[in-house]
Amino acid sequence: MKKLFILFIFLLVCNLQSYSQIIFENGYFINENNQKINCLIENQDWKNNPTGFNYKLDGNQNILAADIKTIKEFGVNGQSKFVRALVKIDRSTTKIETMSREKNPEFNDEKLFLKVLIEGNATLYLYDDGNLRSFFYKNNDSEIKQLVYKMYLVGNYSIAKNNYFREQLFIDFKCETISQKEYENLAYEKKALEKFFIKYNKCNDPNFVSNETKKKKDLFNLTIRPRLNSTSFSTNNSMSDTFDIKFDSNTNVSLGVETEFIFSFNKNKWSIIVEPTYQYYKTEKTKESSVYLGGEVIGKVDYKSIELPIGLRHYFFLNDGFKIFANASFVFDFSSQSKIKFTRNDGSEANSLDIKSGTGFGIGAGCKLKDKYSLEFRYLTGRNLLSNYVTWKSSFATASLILGYSFF
Repeated sequence: MKKLFILFIFLLVCNLQSYSQIIFENGYFINENNQKINCLIENQDWKNNPTGFNYKLDGNQNILAADIKTIKEFGVNGQSKFVRALVKIDRSTTKIETMSREKNPEFNDEKLFLKVLIEGNATLYLYDDGNLRSFFYKNNDSEIKQLVYKMYLVGNYSIAKNNYFREQLFIDFKCETISQKEYENLAYEKKALEKFFIKYNKCNDPNFVSNETKKKKDLFNLTIRPRLNSTSFSTNNSMSDTFDIKFDSNTNVSLGVETEFIFSFNKNKWSIIVEPTYQYYKTEKTKESSVYLGGEVIGKVDYKSIELPIGLRHYFFLNDGFKIFANASFVFDFSSQSKIKFTRNDGSEANSLDIKSGTGFGIGAGCKLKDKYSLEFRYLTGRNLLSNYVTWKSSFATASLILGYSFF
């Protein structure tokens, strides 16, 4: 059964990409001739600002490519909008090893696609590129400028901050509903700046409506996950092959509760999973032995623990209600009052070992329906339950069929 599970997971993981659907959504772009062309854009929910995108024209299945050289603006309707701009950008690092000692920004001219966060008389833009996150702004028809925030070194590796962006906003966006303290305490963060720009635009226009994404993303799942396990176990002693026993495969049930934190970029395709799981394994096996009177040694395993897989999951969306996924985990294990005993044929004890489990790895693949119901095949690689003994080794491996129901 274990081999069947592993084969299934391998085949499913290898074919996930071929079954996944590239999502093209209604959008538009504006070319160098200022023509607005409606199209279908491959929505990658970009974490970093793109330099180009793929699109399809209505009624045409051919996938075309566009880049910053020929496109002035593009957007996915109701979700995101990017504008091309030639801006002065400071790319000073925040890593102390390479941090600048210069307080003032060190600008370079670059042509970038900037993401529009808030659009109005005061417009806020975002540029993300790896570890660099910079905000830009425009006041009515003025040029687009970077909001200056820079960390720099002073003296013997003391870090100072240039918060000139507050002065920029105070000069360009004065409003009677915004207090002096709000300018002085404003943080260089997306939510704080969005809130400020919305407030300023409403101050100038009571009918102002923010262009923020209306769709609320589900970024947290809590799922109860009962499972059927097929478990294999073996022991080995380097001093005596009497205790080299391969136990028969054992089928049992266990229960886990999975907490999933979904990343807000790339269309919610990536998440971190944490799943404490209670498992109980009990079995025994008789082995012929010439060492003991009676010719047999009996191995008995009584093992209960809390497994704690922590891993990364990737989703592939097939349609609005159905998706498939693959995940990989690093598995910690916390055993409780668990032992492996070896007895002679006459009932006397030959050896008694306390179980102290090592770590392991897990891979899995499955599907989810309507963000509620899930089915997963998972394999946990063999881990050593006798890690506190020098001459002993063991391997405990599990293949599982897991059902899931998400409450949140």
